[in-house]
Amino acid sequence: MIFGHDTEAALQAAVALVNSAEDPDSLTTVQAVDAWFAEHRYTGRHDRDETELDELRALRPVLRDLLTTDRDRAAELVNTMLTEAGALPQLVRHGGEDWHLHAIDSDAPLARRVIVEAAMAMVDVVRLDEMSRLSLCADENCRGVVIDLTRNRSRRFCTTACANRNAVAAYRARSKNR
Repeated sequence: MIFGHDTEAALQAAVALVNSAEDPDSLTTVQAVDAWFAEHRYTGRHDRDETELDELRALRPVLRDLLTTDRDRAAELVNTMLTEAGALPQLVRHGGEDWHLHAIDSDAPLARRVIVEAAMAMVDVVRLDEMSRLSLCADENCRGVVIDLTRNRSRRFCTTACANRNAVAAYRARSKNR
């Protein structure tokens, strides 16, 4: 494990939220928010309404900027996000999870909790100088964000669909040249 469990979970949730904007947009309904919330094991307040959906959709470009910028700008963005949210890091234990960091009350709106958790996760990324773990998908037709948590830093594609599409194209190119 490169980062703590809570850091990896927050980064994966942020990447999934950002990538939900890729064509076709997969975050268009309250039910899609419910699925994302459950998949990324969020706890706390979840309003299940159009306002929450709109707030999460509005976070996607903000998180994209955070996840794809350079280290110094990421540090500036993190500081701004945490200050604006009034974040106060505390150790918590809940839902079968051991001690981990939360920096905002679980009753805060989901979008604010997402931005704070992503910013807190980026604290570790910046401090450990691991910005290379975040990149854009190597598929030239995709703008997805990739989080590479592999030991050998080998992940290049945001989804298996992008990886498979490129593997097939490479195979066809090799076969054509034989």
